[in-house]
Amino acid sequence: MAEMIHVEGKDKGSIRLFALSTCVWCKKTKRLLDSLGVAYDYVFVDTLDGEAREQVMEEMKQWNPRKSFPTIVFRNQTSIAGFKEEKIRETIEQ
Repeated sequence: MAEMIHVEGKDKGSIRLFALSTCVWCKKTKRLLDSLGVAYDYVFVDTLDGEAREQVMEEMKQWNPRKSFPTIVFRNQTSIAGFKEEKIRETIEQ
């Protein structure tokens, strides 16, 4: 799979953000994660090409069949599609 960018912070389990570099809601989600001070990994899918993009989209599809952005995967157990601030906060604190 394509290389994800790691952001340092408090370990709340694996958090992965699938985003687009041009998406306002993706930027809001990233800012929220930053403000919460949690460690997470992210990838801007629109900056990938060919095989790398296909692999990331295939992985994302497992968590969000609609393949919409942003998609956040928590601890390989649950996911949230879209910017849902309260739900994101709740899920991180579980």
